[in-house]
Amino acid sequence: MQNFKNIVNFIQELYQTQEFIPLHEPKFIGNEKKYLNDCIDSTFVSSVGVYVDKFEKEFASYVGSKYAVATVNGTSALHVSLIVADVQANDEVITQALSFVATCNAISYCGAKPVFVDVDLDTMGMSARALEDFLVKNCEIMNKKCINKRTKNTIKACVPMHTFGHPCKIDEIATICKKWYIVLVEDSAESLGSFYKKKHTGTFGKMGTFSFNGNKIITSGGGGAIVTDDRDLAKRLKHLTTTAKVPHNWEYVHDEIAYNYRMPNLNAALLVAQMESLEQFLTIKREIFQKYRQFFKEIKNIELIGEPQNAKSNYWLQAILFEDCKAKEEFLDFSNANGVMTRPIWKLLSELSMFRACQNDGLKNSKFLAQRVVNIPSGVIV
Repeated sequence: MQNFKNIVNFIQELYQTQEFIPLHEPKFIGNEKKYLNDCIDSTFVSSVGVYVDKFEKEFASYVGSKYAVATVNGTSALHVSLIVADVQANDEVITQALSFVATCNAISYCGAKPVFVDVDLDTMGMSARALEDFLVKNCEIMNKKCINKRTKNTIKACVPMHTFGHPCKIDEIATICKKWYIVLVEDSAESLGSFYKKKHTGTFGKMGTFSFNGNKIITSGGGGAIVTDDRDLAKRLKHLTTTAKVPHNWEYVHDEIAYNYRMPNLNAALLVAQMESLEQFLTIKREIFQKYRQFFKEIKNIELIGEPQNAKSNYWLQAILFEDCKAKEEFLDFSNANGVMTRPIWKLLSELSMFRACQNDGLKNSKFLAQRVVNIPSGVIV
């Protein structure tokens, strides 16, 4: 209990307040109001406007992709990416159970079923070894398709997620997916500003998706984006997210069933301003990690999770690992009762009622982490 008290005291000192300390909160320290006012004055506040175009160009340039398509949120970005990846009803998509529910919701929107493979302990993201082991044991290639021998369904796509901004071994996963004729769609919702082997997350697969929810490292309240190097895919993504409207100055002709998923200009104006502060946010988050690291060196039986080998993490959410579930639960009770918001990692998706029947590989590491990981306050201090 003394350790818990010391941790809470340290966090209060770090954030210089005895008031409630949230897990994460947005910071608007730049041109947000200026660009919003400009957007309002222009009267272009919906899905057409200069800020949408400006954000897409700047975002693509930052992550190192050729194209970016802005969407209303990260879930819609992942949903439409899977559609473009030709994921259809009764197909299967390999993903990780240690993720936010949006990952599997997007798969389900396509009428497909998730298949869960384990994560690595050091990255908390999909394990390349677990992926390959599952494919070798359970699948075969027929006519350049990956077929699940147990269900006879086609495994169309693979969706690894970079947990809390820590990159998984995404280059190995990309190689495996290519070998097995599986489309790789990266769930990079949490990893803007994270790099693996000096390449930005989201750029290893056919498409990568991002989120700008209110708790992300930069935010537009909602918002998401898809990045790709494929020009035809980018055009298709933009078409599907804009109700499949055939371009015309006044006629409303739509050539297929599609989605109203385009980001409004108002949200894009916020994001353009937030992008200007991104490097500052990343620097501060790394400084916060260093302060936590010095502190937790003196705390027994609790490990602060740092960036994996060959990775540069954005440290979106700081995470600590307890020696057992009992200690984790006691700390959650104590910290939240004392005004410091902490939370456990998500309940494994394989344990939710909607996905309990989905195939998995045992998920040994996922279960270990789910019993022991806690997020602690990680907001930018300015």
